[in-house]
Amino acid sequence: MSDAPRSERYEFTDAPGTAPADHEHPAETPGLPDDAVDAVQGQMRDIAEVPAVEVITTAAVHLMSAAAVKCGLAADEDADELKDLDEARKLITALAGFVTAAAPEIGSQHAGPLRDGLKSLQLAFREASPFPDAPGAGPGEKFTGPVYG
Repeated sequence: MSDAPRSERYEFTDAPGTAPADHEHPAETPGLPDDAVDAVQGQMRDIAEVPAVEVITTAAVHLMSAAAVKCGLAADEDADELKDLDEARKLITALAGFVTAAAPEIGSQHAGPLRDGLKSLQLAFREASPFPDAPGAGPGEKFTGPVYG
C-alpha cells in the first residue's frame, strides 16, 4: 500500500448521475421511525454540549486503550493472544500525531497526562518487541522525538 495521498473523491447522491443540486431531501427521513430520528437528534444535541477538550481527550484515551491491548497489556489471562505489535505500532503512531497536534489547543493540563500515557505505551511497545526499535525509530517518535526509559 502506498503512503501517497489518495486522489479519489466520492460524492454520494440518491441516484447515479445526479448532482447534489439536482434533488431535494424531504424534511422527514423516509424509512426511519420517528423515535429513531428523535434519538439521533438527541445524540447530536448531546454531542454539541460536550466541550472540544473532552472529545479530544476521550478519543486519545480510546487510542491508548486499544494500543495497550495490542501491546499485550490487557488485564485478562489471554492478553498474550490479543497482542498484535503491527496494530499497536499504528495506534501509537496515530496517538502521537493526535496528541502532538492537539496539545496547543487543549493546554498542558490536559496534554501532559496524554503525553505521559503515550510515552508509557511507546516504552511498553519497545519492551514487548522481540527486536526493539532504536530510540527515535519507534512508533510515534517522528512526532514526539526519541523516547528513553
